[in-house]
Amino acid sequence: MPKKKSKFNLNLGKSLGDIKSNMDRDVSKKVLPSAELIQNLSKDFAFVPIQQIEVNPDQPRKNFDATDLNDLKNSIKIHGLIQPITVRRMAEGQYQLISGERRWRASKLAELKEIPAFIRVANDAEMMEMALVENTHRADLNPIEIAITYHRLTNEFNLTHEKLAERVESSRTSVTNYLRLLNLPEVVKISLKDRKISMGHARALLGVDDYAGQVALLNSILEEGLSVRALEKIIKKSKEPKAPKEVAKSSLPADYQNAQDQLSRYLGSKIQLKRDAKSGKGSITINFSNDSDLNRLIELIEE
Repeated sequence: MPKKKSKFNLNLGKSLGDIKSNMDRDVSKKVLPSAELIQNLSKDFAFVPIQQIEVNPDQPRKNFDATDLNDLKNSIKIHGLIQPITVRRMAEGQYQLISGERRWRASKLAELKEIPAFIRVANDAEMMEMALVENTHRADLNPIEIAITYHRLTNEFNLTHEKLAERVESSRTSVTNYLRLLNLPEVVKISLKDRKISMGHARALLGVDDYAGQVALLNSILEEGLSVRALEKIIKKSKEPKAPKEVAKSSLPADYQNAQDQLSRYLGSKIQLKRDAKSGKGSITINFSNDSDLNRLIELIEE
């Protein structure tokens, strides 16, 4: 006699494919309006044909490491995609990425036909905000990229530092410290972006008032390998009151003094301009601290 089928089926090992099949059957039982269908699916995930998904043109992240993508592709081929991406429905059979472009790219490389995705309802502003906020939680971001993202969020969505801190799950002080990095000289920001100096170095340099001083200290960090503590000591010592000296009055006319100051600010170095009052002839002396600083000055002059 054939065995009776059990009334109970404890299918505890459901795969994503099983869930998809069940979801397809459940949805097919009732034809829902598009908005209601989206709300229903946004509570869970659906399998979306990978070719129906387009990249968000405003996605903050533009570069993807080829080796990292290849490693993820190999993992997806073996284990499948564990974490769903997030998309919004644009039209029938058309979706746009909100987050998960790296996973989407790797899934395409793995030649997946469809991909698990959370389907959200979001307008353009909300979508951009979600993408930017998610961008701040990436482990591979450098401080300048975080600062730029924070700046975009505050400007484009009129967020205060307090509101922004809530969105990115950080403290207001941390948000403010990141945004202050954008006030540093370009050469300092590049060094921080390239991880030649640390966030601690950059924050210490923010305590220096003048551009030339910040650049000079940056060169000392790069040349001498100054620690953050050593840098802070140098800055603190430079701010200690000194015995007053008699300052010789400048013999330069106001226009020439202004030209000297402008050159100093632009080049980030001490400039001395001399001019003979009778003949109008003169000279410009540009100070540099080391070979690296000299190369920097030459590049600026060539530009």
